[in-house]
Order: sequence, then structure tokens, then C-alpha cells
Amino acid sequence: MSTETPASLRVLPDPDAPRLTRAVTGRDQTGAAVDLRVVEERPLTIYLNSREIVTAMTIGDHPEWLALGFLTNQGMVTAEDEVTGIDFDEELETVVVRTARETDHEAKLSRATRTSGCAVGTVFGDMMEGLEGLTLPPTPIRVSDLRALSRAINRTPSLYLAAGAIHGTCLCQGPDPLAYFEDVGRHNAVDKLAGWMRVTGTDPSDKTMFTTGRLTSEMVIKCALMGIPCLASRSGFTAWGVEIARQVGLTVIGRMKGERFVCLSGEARVVWDAS
Repeated sequence: MSTETPASLRVLPDPDAPRLTRAVTGRDQTGAAVDLRVVEERPLTIYLNSREIVTAMTIGDHPEWLALGFLTNQGMVTAEDEVTGIDFDEELETVVVRTARETDHEAKLSRATRTSGCAVGTVFGDMMEGLEGLTLPPTPIRVSDLRALSRAINRTPSLYLAAGAIHGTCLCQGPDPLAYFEDVGRHNAVDKLAGWMRVTGTDPSDKTMFTTGRLTSEMVIKCALMGIPCLASRSGFTAWGVEIARQVGLTVIGRMKGERFVCLSGEARVVWDAS
């Protein structure tokens, strides 16, 4: 497959970054020696003010966006909270997110719930918190745009193409991919995107989030709370993920391969402009 970087991408993967992969020698099915690039995993401990929150396994890029996005997606840093600083210490492998006021993260921590997600996969507090009364914008999504996005993302140089064993998440507008993040866990990739959106003040109302991971309940909740009206994936669905998507009116599209896909929620947004 030929690879090319879409001109619209503002943040893109860097498969040549030396810290993200390591060369390992092994043997193939014939016994011949082979050199293989494998993805690195590094622990990253996230602090909120003076409190240690979680240690996540991550590939190590964009730690500030990952930390801010994680805390935002867990409801530990709200839209009203003023973030006064984000400090990353590469040697200690820690990120400290500082806010102008103390938060209620102690209460959140006391109600931690382990989910089926890989890597971080932890939701603090009530998973449905914030969905009551949520209204997502009716922004249309064209079938022709979905097909263009799938082609563009699949051909973008990435760690997935270079080494595999990784998930990707891309924020898109119409047929254009805007910001593409990868990590060993799909939730990490989404959190990096959320942190980037918060720092850049990106409007979510006319965007689509494309992910390589499964469309689980947690992925649906994160997308909805981020205000993104459409979630698409090359992978499949879980029943609870579909149920929650229908409750909040999120368009959910899965099994995107070639020109095929399945929409199980929010089909009213889909403009069927391609046969």
C-alpha cells in the first residue's frame, strides 16, 4: 500500500521517532533470522495538583496532552477548571497537571471502576455521569466523506503500518483528517486527542472521531462527552456501546473496510450520497 500524508493533518504520527519503537531480532517460521521493529511501552504517572492519579502504559509521545485529556475525560478536570500548568518530567516519567482550584478527584478515586479497555481502561465515578440531557449537534456526515477518510487514514504513515500492535484515533472534519494519535491502548489515543482539542480550543460540533478500536461503552461515552457527534471505526461494536449511543443520539459507524460499513445508531445524520 502506498503511503502519503494528507495536507489537512495538523498532528500526525511519527513512525521514525527513535523513542517509539525498538529493533528486535528473532526468527521466522523457517528459522531464518529477522529484524523487527516493535512498539515501546513506558509507564507514565499522572498527577493532578499534588495527588497521584494513575500510572498508564503508553508509547511516550504527547504526554502533556495525554494527561490533560485523561483527566478531562474522567471528569476530574472540568471545562470550568482553569489549567495553570502542565509539567512533564521525562526522567521521572511523570506529568503534573495543575489547576487554579482544588478538584473533587478524591471522591472520584474512591469510586474507581475497572473496565474492559486496554492500557488505561479505567473510568472514575459513575460512567453515565454527564450524559443526562446531553444534546449532540445534528451535523450531517456524508458517505463519500467516510470513504475518503478511510482511504486517507489507512494510507497515512503511522506506527501501525511500521510496527503494528497499536491503536489509532483521528479527529476529522468532512473528508479531511485533522489530528491523528496512536498508542498501545485506544483510550490513550482518545485522551491525547481530547487534550489537544482542549489546548487548541477545537470546536467538536462538526467533527467525526475515527478509531481503530472496538466501539465499546466507554469509547461511546468519551466521544459523546467530548461533544463529537459521529464515531467511526474499522472494528466492531458492543451491545452496551450501541445502546448508549442510541440514548444520547450519537452516530456510530463500525466495520469500515473498503467501501463497506454498518451504522447502528444516529443514521439520521448520514447523507447517503454514494452508491
